[in-house]
Amino acid sequence: MNYSFVIRKANLDDAEAIQNITKEAFKKYMKDTGLTGTMEALEESLEDIKRDIESKEVFIAIIDNIPVGTIRVHILPDNTAYISRFGVRLEYHNIGIGKSMMNLVDKLLIAKGIKKVRLHTASKYSELMQFYYGRGFYVDSTTNERGYIRALLVKDY
Repeated sequence: MNYSFVIRKANLDDAEAIQNITKEAFKKYMKDTGLTGTMEALEESLEDIKRDIESKEVFIAIIDNIPVGTIRVHILPDNTAYISRFGVRLEYHNIGIGKSMMNLVDKLLIAKGIKKVRLHTASKYSELMQFYYGRGFYVDSTTNERGYIRALLVKDY
C-alpha cells in the first residue's frame, strides 16, 4: 500500500469534508473547555465554507485519501493575517498534522510578506495553548465577551 500525507489548498468539492472536520474538532473544543450552547464554527453552512474557500486561504490535510485536518487564513489589508477554523479529526491527533499545517501557513505568510498573524482560542484549553506557544504565538489580550475567557494569540514574523 502507498501511504500519503498531503496538505493542499481546498477546492469547492472539499466543503463537506471541511464541515465534518470542523464540527468534530469544535465539538471536542467545547467539551474540553466546558462550553455549552453552540459556536459559529458548528453552525456554518456549506455555502459559508465555500465562500471562505473562494475568499481566504483554506487548506485541507489528507492522509491516504482521507480528509483529516483543515485551517483557514484570512489575509487582511493591513498586511496581517487571521487564522480560523483550525481543526484535526480526533483519531488523527498528536501525529503532527496540526504542526504541519501551521508550518505550511508560516511559509505562506512569510512568502507573502505578512508580519503578524492572529487567532483566538479558549485560554483555559491548556493543551491547545501549549500547542500555540510551541509554534511561537504569545497572548496579546483576553476577553470574556463570548461567555468564556478567550485569548487573542499573536505571532510575529
